[in-house]
Amino acid sequence: MKNTIDIEIVVPNQTRYLSMIGKIGENVVRELDRFKGDREALAHHLNVVLTEAMVNAIKHANAADPSKEILIRISVSDREICIKVYDSGQGFDLTSVPDPSFEADQLGEKGRGIFIIRSLMDSVEYKKADGGNVLEMKKSLG
Repeated sequence: MKNTIDIEIVVPNQTRYLSMIGKIGENVVRELDRFKGDREALAHHLNVVLTEAMVNAIKHANAADPSKEILIRISVSDREICIKVYDSGQGFDLTSVPDPSFEADQLGEKGRGIFIIRSLMDSVEYKKADGGNVLEMKKSLG
């Protein structure tokens, strides 16, 4: 018996869908029988990660082009949650994104979303995929 949940969502390249996608991530976690940790904290973390990943895809990768779409895949197995956010942009080197400066006089926005995602997930990769790119984020359920 397959014990994996796979969800695939396609939304227009618009920020108005951020809350909806974040809530889907939260609800998936709340329904996990096999997760023994702090379910509400994990639900909140997935909402934040999904929101940040989508903002990056919408604003940076897809250049806020309303004719484009974003594909989100959420897979849950016994061991982990894997979230993939696909974009059709040029791509970038994830390792070249510096952590943001937290100095009061230098609070820029560059790199904050990736920093947050890296902080909340166990692994984060960004690579070419299907004529675009995919941001793949994994969180262990163990």
